[in-house]
This record gives sequence, structure tokens and C-alpha cells, in this order.
Amino acid sequence: MDVPLFVWLLTIAGILGLLVFDFFSHVRTPHVPHIKESAFWSAFYVGLAILFGVGILVFGGGQAGGEYFAGWLTEKALSVDNLFVFLIIMSSFAVPKEYQQKVLLVGVAIALVARGVFIALGVTIIENFSWVFYLFGALLFWLAWSQARSGNDHGGDEGDSRLIRTLRKIIPTTEDYHGDKLTARVDGKRLFTPMLLVMVAIGLTDVLFALDSIPAIFGLTQDAFIVFTANAFSLLGLRQLYFLIAGLLERLIYLGQGLAVILGFIGVKLVFHAMHVNELPFINGGEHIEWAPEIPIWFSLGFIMLTIAVATVASLVVSKRRQDRGLTPTGEPKQPVEADAK
Repeated sequence: MDVPLFVWLLTIAGILGLLVFDFFSHVRTPHVPHIKESAFWSAFYVGLAILFGVGILVFGGGQAGGEYFAGWLTEKALSVDNLFVFLIIMSSFAVPKEYQQKVLLVGVAIALVARGVFIALGVTIIENFSWVFYLFGALLFWLAWSQARSGNDHGGDEGDSRLIRTLRKIIPTTEDYHGDKLTARVDGKRLFTPMLLVMVAIGLTDVLFALDSIPAIFGLTQDAFIVFTANAFSLLGLRQLYFLIAGLLERLIYLGQGLAVILGFIGVKLVFHAMHVNELPFINGGEHIEWAPEIPIWFSLGFIMLTIAVATVASLVVSKRRQDRGLTPTGEPKQPVEADAK
């Protein structure tokens, strides 16, 4: 799409305005959001993303609208998967629930900045080096294989304990939280609090998440405006979604495999596109490969929606059956609850 500069500026201003509103209306006063609040605001941000997509559909056409919705759905699914890691980090740092909102909002802001930088770099590279589609395709195949092998097991305990030890060596911190403050004075010394450590940890993981989400959406569209807005609207509302489905995450046992299928599919789509724009002299003599099919965006959108739906339904059905048999959602025996000493 040919998006005027003022539309870019208004869109960025609107997204920043939503983050500021989120901070002053919910996060500024620490509290644990209840289900009704989380459900309302999650629905609000999903509705806002859909409304924005309808606007792209009306003003940009069916192709642009389809690319936006395919990208937004993919990024939203990846964001839900990332919530597993956020949950592990929060548990590892023992963040009080009333302060978790602030950590998540800061994480969203860091993710927006990181992805904005990656998108700008990606667009520049794609415009000048068409062979990067082969590289993105290979990266997505590797990510799909890694995701399929690990599923929803993100290896949190060992990885996060090592991360915590490393951060504590680099950043002198207090042992306990001091409200939601980042620094506190202890014995006359100004020290950082664990709140800063967890924000750094969330920020670092957000940067790593961008490494798989950006190539994935570039496999669906190369329009910078669609890439940016699909990413932004997938992140808005992530804080509310965290509190809404935190108890549901462990039941989404096949989400990782579903994402692996989606990433692998987009990898195939990228490789086919790379063949169409091929300029590498050692592949087909540097000529375009005409026989490689171009996968239409309507097929991509339908495939992504179907995969997410199948993974979600299968996860809930199987985890429910396992719980009825006295097992955990992952199929392991439940730990017996010790009776209180009388």
C-alpha cells in the first residue's frame, strides 16, 4: 500500500496513546486485575485490531486486508506462546501479582521498539537483497523444527535461574521488592530492586521473540505498514490476555505444535516467493523460477486460522480427558497434596 506520512504518524501516535492510557488507567495504581476487567479489555483490543483490519480492507483492498489479518493472527498466536515464557520469568523472580501489570506493560513497550527496529532493517534488506527470502525461509524451518520438538516446554527452570544469577552479578540489587520501585536505599546505599531485573529479563526475551516473529510476518507480506501494525495490535492487550488466560496456558498443550506447523508453512511460502524473485546466479542461472507456485493470501489466512483452531480444540479436549483421569494436562501424575498436620 502507498501509505501517506500523516497516516503513519497518526497510527504511531494512536498506538503510543493507547500505551499511555493503559499505564495511567490500569498500571499506575498497582492491583491484581480481576477476570471481568481482563476479559473486557482483552475483547476491546481484539475488537480494535479487527476494526483496524477492516479499515485496511476498505482503503487498501482485499489483498492488503488479507495480509493484515493473516499477519495479525500469526503474531497473536506467537504472542500467546510467549506468555508461557513470561509466566516462567514472573515465577522465577517471584514478582507479586499486583506489580506484574507494570512489568508486562514495559515489556510491550520494549517489544514495540525492538520490532520497529527489526522491521525497518528487514524492509531495507528485502528491498536491496532479494536472496534474504531464502535465509528467512531457512530460519523459519529451523524455528518450526525447534518448536515442534520442544512444544510448550520452554526449559524455564534451568535457563531462568542462570539468567537470574547472571543479572544479579551484573546489577547490584536488593533481596526484596520495594513496591514497584526500581531502586531503593538499603544501609545508606542506593541499590536496584528485583523489579528492574525482571524488566530487563522480559525486555531481553522480547528482543529474542522478534527474531522469529518478524521473519514469519515478512513471509506473509512485505508491506512495512501492515507488518508494523499487525505486530503492534498483536502486542496491545497482551497484558490483559496474560491475566485472563494464565490458568489456561498449561492446558494449551498443542499450541507449540500448531505454531510449528504455521512457521513451517510460512517458510515454504517464503521459499516459493524467493524462487519467483531469484537473483542468485547458482540457482537456475540467476533467473526467476516460474514453476514455483505463489500461495495466495486467502489460502494462507485460512490455513493459519484452521491450524490455530485445531491446536486449541485438541489441546482443551485432550487436557480435559487427562485431568478426568487424575493426570496433569501434559499427562504426568498429579503430585499428591499433603494433608495439614493436626
